[in-house]
Amino acid sequence: MNQDLLIYVVGGLAFLALAGVGLAFTGGSNDAAAKRAKQIKQGTAGKARNSDAQDVNSQRKRQTQQMLKKLRKQDEERRKSLIPQDIKSKLMQAGISMPVEAFWIGSAVLGVLLATVTWLSGAEGPPPIAGIEIKSRPAMVFAAGFAGFIGIPRFILGFLTKMRHKKMTNQFADAIDIIVRGVKSGLPLAECLRIIAKESPDPLGGEFKTLTDNIQMGTQLDRALQQFFKRVPLPEVNFFVIVLTIQSKSGGNLSEALGNLSKVIRERKMMREKIKAMSSEAKASAGIIASLPFAVGLMVYMTTPGYIMELFRTSTGHMILFMGACLMFTGVTVMRRMINFDI
Repeated sequence: MNQDLLIYVVGGLAFLALAGVGLAFTGGSNDAAAKRAKQIKQGTAGKARNSDAQDVNSQRKRQTQQMLKKLRKQDEERRKSLIPQDIKSKLMQAGISMPVEAFWIGSAVLGVLLATVTWLSGAEGPPPIAGIEIKSRPAMVFAAGFAGFIGIPRFILGFLTKMRHKKMTNQFADAIDIIVRGVKSGLPLAECLRIIAKESPDPLGGEFKTLTDNIQMGTQLDRALQQFFKRVPLPEVNFFVIVLTIQSKSGGNLSEALGNLSKVIRERKMMREKIKAMSSEAKASAGIIASLPFAVGLMVYMTTPGYIMELFRTSTGHMILFMGACLMFTGVTVMRRMINFDI
């Protein structure tokens, strides 16, 4: 009896030992599986969080780009609203001290002169084509008068304005450096502006003299700066006006802000020169293409003068020259817009 009981006890203990060993191995596998499942779950959650973060960042980036685009558009509209488009303001921007009446009188005289020369240049109209008489002289006279009255004076005015703005852009960074050094040495802003008006050459010196005169006459700084931008509608001047306006209202380190502005203006100038150098080949090609008709006409005149003089002796030749000039002007304008880059 005791032996049977002992056998049962030993068998039970062996069963418990085997069950414990199996449970231990099985439980470890479950723990490892659980750990792996937990890691996978955490990885999925991490990826989900990263994806959500990327979505949030991309949404913020889009919102920032939209806001910057809106601000840029508002700034362009503000600048367009501030820049006057009348002839008096354009004469002021070109640095021409001429009354508006004198400009219109000179334009009218030039238009009448060109129309008269065009009318007297042809004695007869072109021959009929398919039985239809073409009366081109009145149209050519009107076009010549319109070009002399509106086109040529405005073209000259725009050219002079562009040349003056180019000179002022080249001088503007040095003027800002004068303000930076003056402010760092303890001089007030008005005195620095006065130094620029005295020391800088024209056209920048004259514009700063007008600015300092307006401030001395009692005009507020922000209003005087807005008038300065109306006279010189350049991006560099716009930056300068914004910096001084913000500093006058909210304070801050003026020398540091203007120093950064001077650096930006110089970098813009370097970028402009780099683009000019890169587009020089295209400009040379455009110049060669534009000069080919004149070169060919000169060579034909040197070889067979009578052949090309028909263009100048007959009304049909005048019409052909007029049409060629219009097409030439269109082509040069298109090429100029293709190779010019504004920064």
